[in-house]
Amino acid sequence: MKKRILVAPLNWGIGHATRCIPIINALIEQNFEPIIATDGAALALLKKEFKQLIFIELPAYNITYSKSKSSFKWRLFRQLPKIKKAILKEHLAIKKIVHEYAIEGIISDNRMGVYCSKIPSVFITHQLNVLSGMTTKLSTSLHDYYLKKFDECWVPDFENSPNLSGKLGHDFNTKLLPIKYIGALSRLKKEVVKSEFDIMVLLSGPEPQRGLLEKKLFVELNDFKGNILFVKGKIEGEQRIEKKQQFTIYNFMTSADLQQALNSSDFVISRSGYTTVMDLAKLGKKAFFIPTPGQFEQEYLAENLQTQGIIPSCNQKEFSLKKLEKLDNFTGFDALDCNTDFESLFKLFQA
Repeated sequence: MKKRILVAPLNWGIGHATRCIPIINALIEQNFEPIIATDGAALALLKKEFKQLIFIELPAYNITYSKSKSSFKWRLFRQLPKIKKAILKEHLAIKKIVHEYAIEGIISDNRMGVYCSKIPSVFITHQLNVLSGMTTKLSTSLHDYYLKKFDECWVPDFENSPNLSGKLGHDFNTKLLPIKYIGALSRLKKEVVKSEFDIMVLLSGPEPQRGLLEKKLFVELNDFKGNILFVKGKIEGEQRIEKKQQFTIYNFMTSADLQQALNSSDFVISRSGYTTVMDLAKLGKKAFFIPTPGQFEQEYLAENLQTQGIIPSCNQKEFSLKKLEKLDNFTGFDALDCNTDFESLFKLFQA
């Protein structure tokens, strides 16, 4: 019998789900049987990628998000009691799942309640320090409370400089639990192909901010003279493709489509979510970042890469077509070697 490993990404946009794809593939290659547990768009996306696997729907956190940057953090903090209840509900569900499905290991990508003291449990995060402005110490300590319930923490980044996460994923109290830097995770591969699009817009993240940026970009890019591939990042039952003037519009893309599209686009406009950063770094792309308003992690990543002269960025309200002129003054990413030693990592589950 193959050992069954539960893989459970957080449903916050689709970044946590997509960066679990190489982990799921590696588990299959090394003769484990991955079982996927998540909810919402993350569940829908992984079902499209892995039709042969077992899927379990976990309780949703049902977090609501603000339209304004100023109230984003405080709206999240007001929902902490609800989030705590959801984590407890999630943990109770995991106890039952471990028993019913004979699970022998857990890999949780930012789902705090997905652990079990009876089997090896791994937590994946690039945020050892959870930035939230004046309340960073509080948000990090809340994160640590749950983190120490796991056996190991895998950080999808490089331990030393240069790295992608900066202070988010470094300078951490390693007494809490063992930390392993596993390199950048990406489901994509760099290919040398013919250029088809001048710009690729790649949207993701929670509503209402995803939709607000979609509307703004259609307006601001309307006068662009060139081909634009626009991926809305809306995971729906069927893939839809639409042509409007210079725009080729997809509601979503699977991994194979996305790999082809990114490799054949001159540069990318996107959020500065960490999974997107890893994907673009692996492919060696030029990009322009528009961080989600009020999301300190994305704002920090965008600022950090801009300061290094790699990727330009601006806030959502300020974006205009003219801002893209900044691209000439930035290097873009150098293509990264993202080979993770999964065989060594999975030894935790062989005991």
